[in-house]
Amino acid sequence: MYNGSSITEFLLLVFADTRELQLLHFWLFLGIYLAALLGNGLIITAIACDHHLHTPMYFFLLNLSLLDLGSISTTLPKAMDNSLWNNRDISYLGCATQVFFFYFFASGEYFLLTVMSYDRYVAICIPLHYGTLLGSRACVHMAAAAWGTGFLFAMLHTANTFSLPLCQGNTLDQFFCEIPQILKLSCSHSYLREIRLTTVSACLLFGCFVFIVVSYVQIFRVVLRIPSEQGRHKAFSTCLPHLTVVSLFTSTVMFAHLKPPSISSPALNLVVAVLYSVVPPALNPLIYSMRNQELKDALRKLVGRFSPARSCQTFSANDSQCMS
Repeated sequence: MYNGSSITEFLLLVFADTRELQLLHFWLFLGIYLAALLGNGLIITAIACDHHLHTPMYFFLLNLSLLDLGSISTTLPKAMDNSLWNNRDISYLGCATQVFFFYFFASGEYFLLTVMSYDRYVAICIPLHYGTLLGSRACVHMAAAAWGTGFLFAMLHTANTFSLPLCQGNTLDQFFCEIPQILKLSCSHSYLREIRLTTVSACLLFGCFVFIVVSYVQIFRVVLRIPSEQGRHKAFSTCLPHLTVVSLFTSTVMFAHLKPPSISSPALNLVVAVLYSVVPPALNPLIYSMRNQELKDALRKLVGRFSPARSCQTFSANDSQCMS
């Protein structure tokens, strides 16, 4: 029999049994992680350095990239370490830390996506009030609210989960620590307190989902009434990346936690966990930069700064880097 005080470590789910496949997973995840670091890092730097991107939409995108960096850095480094060194253990404190930061960044990202849908709604549906409703102070307050609510969610769930007595061993059927897998190790009926907290949290998250859906219904109604095709294209180009990110994030999370037990298996759980914990942070920079010309120009300008010859061709004649 185990309990929370006697457990000093948890055993995570391994990706493969053979050494060759473990090394393959390490190099695959290393490539994904480096791509996520590069993509999100470029977006953060471009937005911070280019004054043309100092607008509410890009301010929220900068925060989204920060949350993505935090989210993927919480899960992948430990998974890569275990694959490289053929380990599967994580300390009790390390597991609690991983749960806290993963739920902090994931819930903070979801609340920020809700704020970003409001930004798009105001910009397209009531553009005359955009400067009033989304001034610099209002943007900072909304971003801080998303980060703060994520922190509160993570604190409550982590403290509640790791205060439960654990009686079912220390093996987790997942490649990182997450609350549903830890609850499977809890003593009979002791997990009901966390279930009640999860229910309240789910209601709030569902409210955010409804808000996003209603916002985009109103947005599409307005966009479809725009007479010019160019105007419709421009409006859609600012909304579709955000809608794609929301769809990718919510669909994978909902499938992971609402799929019927009859189709549940360790392999499927592993694949789905990778989809909602690894894929969105790595793909978000690509999704946002594909259809956004302003961001593309800022990224080209940023990359050009590392090449003086290219900088002189790309930048305007009065740029300081092109001056002799």
